[in-house]
Amino acid sequence: MAESIGEVPSGEKEFAESTKRIRDIVEFPEISEEEFYELLKNASRAYGAELPHRTYSLCPETRRVVPAVVWEKDGKVWITKKCPEGMITDLYYEDVEMYYRFKRWKWDEKELFSANVQNTGVNCPLDCGLCPRHRSHTNLLNIVLTNRCNLSCWYCFFYAREGQPIYEPTLEQIRMMLRNAKKEHPIGANAVQFTGGEPTLRDDLIEIIRIAKEEGYDHVQLNTDGIKLAFDPELVKKIREAGTNTLYLSYDGMTPQTNWKNHWEIPLIFENVRKAGGPGIVLVPTTIRNVNDHELGAIINFGLNHLDIVRGVNFQPISQVGRVPKKERQRFRITIPGAIKRIEEQTNGAIAKEDWYPIPIAGHIARFFEAFTGSRYYMTSHFACGAATYVFLDRENKRVVPIPRFLDVEGFVEFLESKAEEIEQWKKLGKLQKLKLGAEIFMKFRSFYDDKYAPKGVKVLDLIKNAFMHGNYDALGKFHENALFVGMMHFMDEYNYDVERVERCVIHYAMPDGRIVPFCTFNVIPELYRDKVQAQFSYTWEEWKALHPDWDYKKDKYFRSKEFVEKMRNSELYRKTYIDIEDYFGLNKE
Repeated sequence: MAESIGEVPSGEKEFAESTKRIRDIVEFPEISEEEFYELLKNASRAYGAELPHRTYSLCPETRRVVPAVVWEKDGKVWITKKCPEGMITDLYYEDVEMYYRFKRWKWDEKELFSANVQNTGVNCPLDCGLCPRHRSHTNLLNIVLTNRCNLSCWYCFFYAREGQPIYEPTLEQIRMMLRNAKKEHPIGANAVQFTGGEPTLRDDLIEIIRIAKEEGYDHVQLNTDGIKLAFDPELVKKIREAGTNTLYLSYDGMTPQTNWKNHWEIPLIFENVRKAGGPGIVLVPTTIRNVNDHELGAIINFGLNHLDIVRGVNFQPISQVGRVPKKERQRFRITIPGAIKRIEEQTNGAIAKEDWYPIPIAGHIARFFEAFTGSRYYMTSHFACGAATYVFLDRENKRVVPIPRFLDVEGFVEFLESKAEEIEQWKKLGKLQKLKLGAEIFMKFRSFYDDKYAPKGVKVLDLIKNAFMHGNYDALGKFHENALFVGMMHFMDEYNYDVERVERCVIHYAMPDGRIVPFCTFNVIPELYRDKVQAQFSYTWEEWKALHPDWDYKKDKYFRSKEFVEKMRNSELYRKTYIDIEDYFGLNKE
């Protein structure tokens, strides 16, 4: 088995080893120009209407915006467009039944408006900023802190090679970006993710986190490979004390081959987080067909075994950005339903496809919870962008119970919708009225709850009652400590690009030129956004060296020694982290 040992981890050997055996290929259907135009002519146009559905997409070669059609064949959903370079079809959704079920929860975004540029949006997605055509406010603001990194991932387009410009915004620029997102109307951003490169390489990271808290951000998330956190327990403590809520931790699999980035360092990261009392961890596996999609159930099982510190697992089906031949897309493309199907198979049905809901349903629920906490978030993303569920651990019976198994989620959401106006008056109500409304909703909630199927040993009703009656961040936090969030977000690329989705994007990047840009324009069209703007605000290699005379490129890089790997392999900590854990899904049974 190829491993990055005795060198700076890059993943190239591991990927080559993983892809020697191809388990399955997605066969893309052929469609003629005549068939395409016939589909387009008969396609629906309103958001969330029936298939075939007309939208717009990007040409991978020319970057032109062209008409596209989302259509169904053989139980799957496809997206097709005619580009100057020819007809291009790609997989959009692997299960048409799930597509229609999720579509039911699309959000009516008529009252939402967020814009900070005057562009009309007529050229969407080529004139982002956000423009008046955008339908969603910023649920999560991304700020790139650096393009320096301690790894050298072979596929990564976003780490500075030796001699290349260094992008590292100043504290003043970071504060400006945070403030810009707060100005969005009618709802300013309230959650920020600091990302990179590797953000822990910044010496002033603690000050940056404090700035985010000063600017009124309730939720601060750090997107990291965790390498520095493995070897610097004091840094873990400092980032928690500064106000970091979540470590958004790269975690691609259960073995050194599938998770070559930090497999050997994870035990130390977990130990340091436990000693520091946080932050909570969300494991983030980039999910690739034929590479690590056989380990999705095992990753969830791993998270459940570390539920004291792991708050969630958020799968990210691969975005195949850049020039990717059809053959490679057929080998590596996986969509949300495809990942969910594998999870159902790999958990022996403990987490089934019926247990998942699209992200917009969280907006309906959040409308209630946020009235109690005093913060406003509306999850108005496209229904095809993401999916999620919560699973509880019944330790008494060693079983995993998804929340829809004992809670009528749809009935409960419909009830909350019926109480929306009362709920939204929460701030104006007196203490007695708040208690009365909270009690009324909680009593009604019981009718949607089936104790017979609920996890034993977890007082779910009490957790939800506290959230309803007290309505504070701590009460909601207790809920997360007793349940594992399992989600997925599929970011787009040039081949499956749907302008209707990007118009509803809720995960945005702030840029130092003052603009705020959706994730799937920032990364998919880098020559207009990410690379162009960051080049304008980067230091040349010579400028950076002059400002940091003691800095050396090689010092940034993490060298994983053979001695370290051997020591970890034989340690008790490694055994407790990976080996001596419960098998909640019967994964190892014959």
